[in-house]
Amino acid sequence: MARIARIDTADGPRHIAEDSTGQRRFIDGDLFGDWQISDRAAPADAPLLAPVAPPTIYCIGLNYRKHAQETGAAIPQYPVLFIKARAALHHPEQPILIPTQAPSHKVDYECELAVVIGRRAKNVRAADALDHVLGYTCANDVSARDWQMEWGGGQFCRGKSFDTFCPLGPVLVTADEIPNPNALDIRTVLNGQTVQSANTSDMIFDVPTLIEFLSADCTLEPGSVILTGTPSGVGAARTPPLWMQPGDEVRVEIDGIGVLRNPVAAS
Repeated sequence: MARIARIDTADGPRHIAEDSTGQRRFIDGDLFGDWQISDRAAPADAPLLAPVAPPTIYCIGLNYRKHAQETGAAIPQYPVLFIKARAALHHPEQPILIPTQAPSHKVDYECELAVVIGRRAKNVRAADALDHVLGYTCANDVSARDWQMEWGGGQFCRGKSFDTFCPLGPVLVTADEIPNPNALDIRTVLNGQTVQSANTSDMIFDVPTLIEFLSADCTLEPGSVILTGTPSGVGAARTPPLWMQPGDEVRVEIDGIGVLRNPVAAS
């Protein structure tokens, strides 16, 4: 139906639709209810924001077979769940900030397919799960591995939740444009070098299975985002490890969705 973006305007954030020629038009109504594309042109130079401001950011770890293999981890029996803080949400083209007050020297990239829930989901069966999806976007699950693995008290959230550690965008592609979210090429490009390259078919738990699992007795509210895991090639698994540094540029690319680009800077 549409490629949806969110822009910063004098009246606050507004959703817009982009057509194949790059023309932007404002969206009227509620993106998670009744909405339509208006005939009013949106400014071409307005700064892009993350396509949604999610109430919750659900994240799945170890969800690609080759990524589990490169880390030496066993294939999980159930999805490995953690949650990012809402303050980690970040925008296209804006700098990912390497923390300095709680310093990290091991900040990693993770390209991910992000699922945006369109209507409330609870106890949803996998066969019906995609009916609850508004669309898909690119995500970078930026990770401070020292805080994640060494200093975080045995859980992932600290090392995954620093400010700017969840860039999303640049657009949300509605679900009708992507009939099979588990057939998409996905990659990370760091300073012009492809460091991750895979297909979402390598997921251990596919998108419908994740929605079924997460919605079991827990309500997924409209606007909630699910980060579906990262493929192999992360910096932590390389010899020597490859960490992002101030001055770098990182891109997450998903065919059929777009390119999420962020510079890297010190906080």
